[in-house]
Amino acid sequence: MRSKFYAFALLTICAACSETKEDSKTSATPSIVGTWALSSSKVITKNDTLVTFPVKNQEMIKMFTESHFTFMKHDMNQGKGDSAVFDAGGGTYTLKGEDYSERLQYCNYRDWENRDFHFKLRLNGDTLIQTGLEKIDSLGIDQEILEIYVRK
Repeated sequence: MRSKFYAFALLTICAACSETKEDSKTSATPSIVGTWALSSSKVITKNDTLVTFPVKNQEMIKMFTESHFTFMKHDMNQGKGDSAVFDAGGGTYTLKGEDYSERLQYCNYRDWENRDFHFKLRLNGDTLIQTGLEKIDSLGIDQEILEIYVRK
């Protein structure tokens, strides 16, 4: 009887230790879930590189849940003046290692909707770096992007 008790106690301890190891691995893995502020971005088309952000009096954020993303950019003048801008979009995503794919379901540029985009996503502390190609033949879009976000 005593040996059964010790065997049960040993199994319980082993199970608790293995759960702790798994939990610590999960919590140690960086997550993209949350809100990120765009720090800089570039668009590369053929041999031309265009810095597209930062832009004076504009801000942009990108937010992630476990399965969805959204982005919003607006001017800081509440839509008044020549620099008035508002861009927004969102959809679902998958992330496997550094391979990040977006399914853009909603976008104020409606011709971009219902398209898939494939990128590389790297995390370095509180910095998220997104690189890859945006290609839409019907719109003449064929460009490489480099976006750098900082966790908010």
